Amino acid sequence: MKTQYMLGGALALALAAQPGIALAQSQNASGSDATVTDEGLGEIIVTAQRRKERLQDVAVSATAFDAGALADKAVTNLADLQNASPALSISDGGITQSINIRGIGLASNSPSVTAGVATYVDGLFQPPIVQGNSFYDLASVEVLRGPQGTLVGSNSTGGAIFINTQNPVLDAGLGGYAMFGGGNYGSVQSEAALNLPVSDTLGFRAAGFYRNRDSFYNSVGPVSNQAGKLREGGGRFTAMWKPGSFQAVAKVSFNDRDTGGYAYRPIIGTPYDAFRVGDIRSISFDTPVAERERAFQASLELRQELASGIVLRSVTGYQNKRINALNDIDASAGPGGIVEDYFAGEKVYTQEINIISPTDGRFDWILGGYFQRNDIAISILQNQVGFPTDIVGGNQRTTTGLFAQGNYEIAPGLEAQLGARYSTYKATGYGDVTIGNGIPGFPSGGLAVASLAGSHKDSLATGKFALNWKVDPDNLLYALVARGYKPGGFNSPTSNFDKERVISYEAGWKSAFLRNRIRTQISAFYNQYSNFQFNLVEPSTGFAGVENVSTVKIKGVEAQVQGRFGGFGFDLNGAFVDSDLASVTFVNTRPLGGANLGPQCPAGTPSAPPFCFDYAPFIQTTGGGPNLYAPRWTWGGGVEYEIPLGGEMSLTPRVNYAYVGEQFTYIGYSRLSDRLNPRGLLSAIVTLKISEALRIEAWGTNLTNKEYVTGQLNSNEFYGAPREYGVKLNVTF
Repeated sequence: MKTQYMLGGALALALAAQPGIALAQSQNASGSDATVTDEGLGEIIVTAQRRKERLQDVAVSATAFDAGALADKAVTNLADLQNASPALSISDGGITQSINIRGIGLASNSPSVTAGVATYVDGLFQPPIVQGNSFYDLASVEVLRGPQGTLVGSNSTGGAIFINTQNPVLDAGLGGYAMFGGGNYGSVQSEAALNLPVSDTLGFRAAGFYRNRDSFYNSVGPVSNQAGKLREGGGRFTAMWKPGSFQAVAKVSFNDRDTGGYAYRPIIGTPYDAFRVGDIRSISFDTPVAERERAFQASLELRQELASGIVLRSVTGYQNKRINALNDIDASAGPGGIVEDYFAGEKVYTQEINIISPTDGRFDWILGGYFQRNDIAISILQNQVGFPTDIVGGNQRTTTGLFAQGNYEIAPGLEAQLGARYSTYKATGYGDVTIGNGIPGFPSGGLAVASLAGSHKDSLATGKFALNWKVDPDNLLYALVARGYKPGGFNSPTSNFDKERVISYEAGWKSAFLRNRIRTQISAFYNQYSNFQFNLVEPSTGFAGVENVSTVKIKGVEAQVQGRFGGFGFDLNGAFVDSDLASVTFVNTRPLGGANLGPQCPAGTPSAPPFCFDYAPFIQTTGGGPNLYAPRWTWGGGVEYEIPLGGEMSLTPRVNYAYVGEQFTYIGYSRLSDRLNPRGLLSAIVTLKISEALRIEAWGTNLTNKEYVTGQLNSNEFYGAPREYGVKLNVTF
């Protein structure tokens, strides 16, 4: 572990030691496609549809950021994106992050459930574990809202997020940047990158970062812990070869993140809430905790442009992600607590092939094929008052897709777009849940009480039809209908759950005014969403399994506006999402805690966990409510003004605000235990530009020190970061 941290830190320090290194802000140094001029806003280029396109010309509701915009809005990791993009919510579940767009995505932390918002890094699909890594040396981030059933396929019922890292810049010469910073909670951070062109056809780029800070929490339990700290490092190496019409880009990266353990507390209304101690910054564990995440990723993108203008593209990838954790399941020093030794690992192999036509005629098209295999392994060893429960197993998933999309210009400015994709999914699993391992009277290795084995297959045709009208160079109107789906899966050899499906209807208007000084996006949508997947306890076994619990109807509107008038700039965004989850009958596990209580006791037999339990008093029927992780309102924005100080010097203060409305996390709809309260977060950054090569930044996040819950895992809840502030030194060459 220390070796990897030293590698990441050494890389950042080594690059910083080069003379004149600075933070890349210009287009040439950073590779950014978004620029700002005195005349107004520069164009934002997106690549999610496999081509470089102006965001304002793409008939999809989307938000895109370059590296500078991410820094301005204090976006340092995936979770921060919800503070900058409308209708996006990202909830902390410890093991996974529940990413939802327009109320659709992921509401279960079961390894049997796949993501509903597809997240990609450099074209590689990311599993829902190990996604809290810090951003560094990015080119852009694109958030696409609504089902992306053609080019993305399965796992995009809510939308898709594309994270693109920097490539070498062959025509920019030797260059790079370095950043050093410090702040409260003992925060220390460094980041650096070096762009090294060898010739006009070959170049390399190396980047690295290191983050270290103390925990936000006080350990007041009988066992001292450092849960919630952060020590993280990583590096990336990129090689690009571009002789003529051929281009090859190879990337290798690693990340090592140590949080000291999950920092959570019992949810009010659960069995251990009586043992909550102090305020939300006090944790009281009676066992050591730890948590470490590691990720390795390698990708190779090949592009060949033929004489006809047709482009052949191949993206090959491999990932290996792992989590090791020691958990205090009851998050307290209360009696009868559960200690857990947790491991999850996932290897992902991907291959995509595209054939992309030129766009200089009335008809253009994209053809593609996709293959993905996920190998997942889990080992969860739990011990409650000396009684062990072991959950050991895994599964393998194979996803394929064939897709095509065509655009035809019916008349000048009027285009019809048709896309279709056929996806297949297959999952097989192995493993068992055993109890009593090592306990006298139980079989050697424990008694198997449930099987993790099983298999599932499904497939579906998805796609999109749209009419896009380019009224004039500054106005685009569009209307579309799209279909997306998320695969089903299995809980055991005899228990399967079906795929989720969504049909979305959307209309939008993108425009620019005052010689591109103001740019807007407005859209309205209506979704029909079926077979919502959620974890429920099956009384006959006592174990939680995924079921298709209900249907959902979702409708809403979104709006974005950006403006630039000389040194004054601003941006605003907002979304209203109205969702309705139909009635559900289920076992309410909130008052039961996270323990395995055993199967339903025979009639007349009293409860005797973990051998049997009477679930009847805890079965309830909801009258329906909003979909989970679907805030009704999200809105925010920022404002900045550049003050010239003479010569190259300037001072630019910027203030950001982001509001995320209340969200329900559980279908019991208790306002006490199943709800994330609304929150509004204020951040600011003041940048002193001394020269093109040197900048100093003072920054602060959550300036009002808002206390809020960011997510829940079983019977425990996580909290957002308190007020943080610090200073950064940025150097560029």
